Amino acid sequence: MSDELNYVLQARREKIAALAALGVVPFAYGFDRQQFAGQCAALLGDAADGPVVHLAGRVVALRAHGKTTFAHLGDPSGRVQLYFKRDVVGEIAYAVCDLLDLGDVIGVRGPLFRTRTGEVTVRVEHLELLAKSLRPLPFGKEEEVDGKVVRHAAFADGEQRSRQRYADLAVHPEVRALFTARSRMTTAIRGFLDALGYLEVETPVLQSMYGGAAAKPFVTQHNALDMPLFLRIADELYLKRLVVGGFERVYEIGHDFRNEGTDRTHNPEFTMLEFYEAYADYTTMMGRVEALLIAAAGAVRDALTAAGLASDAPAFDAAVLAGPFPRMEWLPALSQALHVADVTAMTDAELKAAAERAGVHNIATLSRPKLMDELFQHHVESHIERPTFVVDYPKELSPLAKPKRGNPALTERFELFARGKELANAFSELNDPLDQRQRFEVQARLKAAGDEEATGVDEDYLRAMEYGMPPMGGVGVGLDRLFMYLTGTAHIRDVILFPTMRPE
Repeated sequence: MSDELNYVLQARREKIAALAALGVVPFAYGFDRQQFAGQCAALLGDAADGPVVHLAGRVVALRAHGKTTFAHLGDPSGRVQLYFKRDVVGEIAYAVCDLLDLGDVIGVRGPLFRTRTGEVTVRVEHLELLAKSLRPLPFGKEEEVDGKVVRHAAFADGEQRSRQRYADLAVHPEVRALFTARSRMTTAIRGFLDALGYLEVETPVLQSMYGGAAAKPFVTQHNALDMPLFLRIADELYLKRLVVGGFERVYEIGHDFRNEGTDRTHNPEFTMLEFYEAYADYTTMMGRVEALLIAAAGAVRDALTAAGLASDAPAFDAAVLAGPFPRMEWLPALSQALHVADVTAMTDAELKAAAERAGVHNIATLSRPKLMDELFQHHVESHIERPTFVVDYPKELSPLAKPKRGNPALTERFELFARGKELANAFSELNDPLDQRQRFEVQARLKAAGDEEATGVDEDYLRAMEYGMPPMGGVGVGLDRLFMYLTGTAHIRDVILFPTMRPE
């Protein structure tokens, strides 16, 4: 902390003592707010004088002129000008006004009027200090250019904005609008699935055995039970247990955890939507995903438009979203990219050589399925721009998917890609417990050989399958990445309120 900042912090703390001398408590219990700043213009209309309003929010601009002071109060709806006059508010209240700083939270009461320049303003008759700001918020400077207010950000460092999201939100209304749009997207997805008869459920985050994906888990310890537990890497296996139990359409929106590095599209804690439908297959689920994406895009577009931040992201192009999305077969696509007849016929040595040429890291530690997956990401996935379904993955890449009808070497699986990133993953779900046991055993051997992302044999899940698991389609959608795509955001930390970061 710099000496200058120390001085500023100290100066603000000294105002606490000055407020106490006036008999003013700087941290209130509440305030009877009856209107919002954004309503004031409509309440005043074309009149010169208007009704009394009760407003609360932050001081976002402040300028004193002797016996009068002008300020701007900001709240979630916008901002409005305040006019303080000593003769109107009284000596003590005006003394409080003299002790205000940018960022202070205040409540005011007074009638609306219009200044000589035409600005809607509150003539403050009553002032309450609700919370003294002891640390200055990083407000940027503002200027009017061609009749529009242009704000120059003082808080521009992306890492610091992610660390101090509270300050980022406080000074950047467009960031608040972005996260409001994300919430509207989630609400729209819930509404879409609810309308189709899906039931929202909750399944365990702490699991005695992780599964449903290929990922390295976080490990913790339950002291009372004296047993290790894992933070879930996917919701899949518990949701499919519920289908066995008779909930034929279920979904969950929750956090999953994978013990991996962070980059522009990965955060160790992320939000997943998974939904499962009995008696459906992966072709049915393609239609579900297309319609869900269109509903999500509409909700995000409407929220941004309402905030005056209409996005020109390609995701909102009607031609891009018009279904059906293009389909691409996994095996021919990668084989063509590697200039071979069939990538599954390549030897381990040939796969490793191809991976080395592609710049894949830690090749010696990767299993054969993982090598193929890395090659697909490099040569095919990263080049897909518009929403596209990649279909029919090799069996060894999909331990929970049913074999493809007519070609048991492949599986009925699709992934949705756009802007070079995965948005959704789906299967015709495997419901044969004998086949599933064999695939689990393959995963267990890979795990024993050192593959940290492989899983073991989940006996309880197999038991559930043995009771009779209906055929079903299942989908997983990463909501962080989906929102990134819909808003054209480049880094995942910019769409997560509190992303995982190293300690300062």
